[in-house]
Amino acid sequence: MPALDTTKKLQDYIELDKQLLWHPYTSMSHPTPHFLVKKAQGCVIELEDGRQLIDGMSSWWSVIHGYSHPYMNEKIQHQLSQFAHVMFGGFTHKPAIELAQKLVAMTPAPLQRVFFSDSGSVSVEVALKMAIQYWHSQGKPKKQFFATPKSGYHGDTFAAMSVCDPENGMHNLFTGALTQQFFVPPPPTGIEQSVSQAYLQEIRELFNEHHHTIAAFIIEPVVQNAGGMRFYNPEYLNHLRALCDEFDILLIFDEIATGFGRTGKTFATEHSQISPDIMCVGKALTGGYMTLAATITNDKVALGISDKGGVFMHGPTFMANPMACAAANASLELLQGYDIEGKIGQLEGWMRTALSPCQALDSVKEVRCFGGIGVVELHEPVNQHLIQPKFVELGVWVRPFGKLIYLMPPYIIEQQQIDTLGKAIYQIASEL
Repeated sequence: MPALDTTKKLQDYIELDKQLLWHPYTSMSHPTPHFLVKKAQGCVIELEDGRQLIDGMSSWWSVIHGYSHPYMNEKIQHQLSQFAHVMFGGFTHKPAIELAQKLVAMTPAPLQRVFFSDSGSVSVEVALKMAIQYWHSQGKPKKQFFATPKSGYHGDTFAAMSVCDPENGMHNLFTGALTQQFFVPPPPTGIEQSVSQAYLQEIRELFNEHHHTIAAFIIEPVVQNAGGMRFYNPEYLNHLRALCDEFDILLIFDEIATGFGRTGKTFATEHSQISPDIMCVGKALTGGYMTLAATITNDKVALGISDKGGVFMHGPTFMANPMACAAANASLELLQGYDIEGKIGQLEGWMRTALSPCQALDSVKEVRCFGGIGVVELHEPVNQHLIQPKFVELGVWVRPFGKLIYLMPPYIIEQQQIDTLGKAIYQIASEL
């Protein structure tokens, strides 16, 4: 192993990175370029070589208040001065209790029981286990499987992978090792498009035939994110709730990407008139400071599992980490100070204006925006290995995937910064 040397230069660190570190979705033998970060403040990431990049990604959709926020820093430093971690088995602490209070107050009734975990993927694992264990407690142990739309993405752990798109997703390599779930087509796109009764009938037929083995239906409400940034009519959620109730199936909402204001509501489910039985949240929960997620459920599920002394069979080592809970409390306090609909509505307008010129380009199939999400969909997939450095040269941080060049910026971003991001995307897309 190469020896550590504090006098190393920038290129030395980059070479060490290539030798030692395996980055997400990256080849070790042919890695995409990685850029050494020195510091980050507000909506700007500064590289070790002095270049400054306007952040259009919120570090995978999590840093909603920007980097190095003074209030966040203060609250985390205070918790650090008390204690950084204690096990959650047998102990509890104020940051976790206060965070649970906030989440129950923010989420739709009757969600009122909170289970903390380490990451979004794990919160999905927890939700699926909750559903199976609930039905076991109700004397229906055959309800072990899940239904979900194609084009969905719910994480990279095994149970979460099993409910991701089995054909066009990133996990088809593992198909033979995954539990085979029930898939329906993705909801038809278009926020204002009329609801397709034929689509709902297809789900009804699946439920009618297999409801005795289906524990829950899991879906990303209103926006299918990593599955293509697909926006659909929230009315489908109301119909899904009715179908799940009719066929005795739990409803799980994955709000990991859509929660905490990203769609213009505190949670995407608020675009509908219903509540799920189980909701998963993560990413922006801590303002992007630390990894933390939560699976929030109703009394029906929580007390059903706990009936006759039953216990839920899951216990992460770092469950409800006090530092992460302190970060989340601070983040939610900042969020509650926003006019979310006004702030995200303004952000949506800025992105529409900045991205709309791309629609005239031959390489572009569609430009669409919804809440704090702006998407330029291309006709052909991008070569990320080549395109990422070009964005850096233009002074922005945009990380495309597949056919999508998209923005999910911090909520504190300024219009001028959005304009710069839009111009960079236009220039790159015009060269494709």
